[in-house]
Amino acid sequence: MKCPFCNGSDTQVIDSRVSEEGDTIRRRRRCMACERRFTTYERVELSMPAVVKRNGTRTEFDLEKLRGSLKLALRKRPVSTEQVDAAVARIEESLLTSGKREVSTGYLGELVMNELIKLDQVAYVRFASVYKSFEDINEFVKAIDEIKVEPVSGGRASKGA
Repeated sequence: MKCPFCNGSDTQVIDSRVSEEGDTIRRRRRCMACERRFTTYERVELSMPAVVKRNGTRTEFDLEKLRGSLKLALRKRPVSTEQVDAAVARIEESLLTSGKREVSTGYLGELVMNELIKLDQVAYVRFASVYKSFEDINEFVKAIDEIKVEPVSGGRASKGA
């Protein structure tokens, strides 16, 4: 760590303390060259992968856009905010632990669909219809048939739309 006063590279840690929240470490340091003291903070830096759109452009991952997509699909459905937050957290964790620097919108869409099918089958079909650009009623029927074939763990049976 360079000294902010003299740019000396030889500094000594005098004291370290974990913050009350436990997410940062505060360190008091002393420069060996100029003897001045300063404080640094150490925290985990999580880097979300960039999202590569279908047209090849890249954009930053937007957690609120993800949450908005889920909420739109789940509009007027019996799914709690806590369940939505948990689904968003699982998607975010999947992206962080993937180790990828870039993900396609297709990969992100599949993560969303995997969460929606567990939360609400109607919301799953809503999202799939936009995500997969359904052109006619047969594509809706096919998506519904896929739900009937796949066992839905932890999901709930839909009672009419």
